Amino acid sequence: MVAVLGVGCSAVEETVDRDVLRPAPNRETPDAAPVHTDTGRATLLDRRFGRDEISVVRHEVTARLDPGPLGERLHGFVLAINEVITNAVLHAGGQGRIVLGLTGTAVYCTVTDSGPGIPEQFRRPPSVPEAFEVGGRGIWLAHQLCDEVDMATGPIGTTIELCVHLPGGNSTSGLVNEGVSTG
Repeated sequence: MVAVLGVGCSAVEETVDRDVLRPAPNRETPDAAPVHTDTGRATLLDRRFGRDEISVVRHEVTARLDPGPLGERLHGFVLAINEVITNAVLHAGGQGRIVLGLTGTAVYCTVTDSGPGIPEQFRRPPSVPEAFEVGGRGIWLAHQLCDEVDMATGPIGTTIELCVHLPGGNSTSGLVNEGVSTG
């Protein structure tokens, strides 16, 4: 496991709207209720996952955020999370840990694994994958669907944090790929 400090959404805000925090239905485990941390983030989900739990995790994330703060961006964020946890399962030993959290201005998801690290060619923001290229779309999709994608990787594991700014939050514009010139 790689310890990562200062990764992801930089804004840490005051209070979180309790109506946004939704525990998973029919769960009585300690991770079902939101936990407020000293970083100003409310933890909505903190669990380990394995090869057979990708769809379960995807449904848990959706249940914790729907209906919620992301509005129409929810499904894109869930897709990005799905791609990252699938990569952890396929390329990093078949298991990992996911932490889903919320501040007053952003929703974030951190996925950590204990695999061999991400090869150099996949560490930089990727270009559009070729039409018939096998693989290489997960990280690319995450960059397209999230406002921030931060990565720390090495021989003992990888941590990827995805962040989407909330509408009306203190982000500069809330646009995906902001600042990218289209011509």
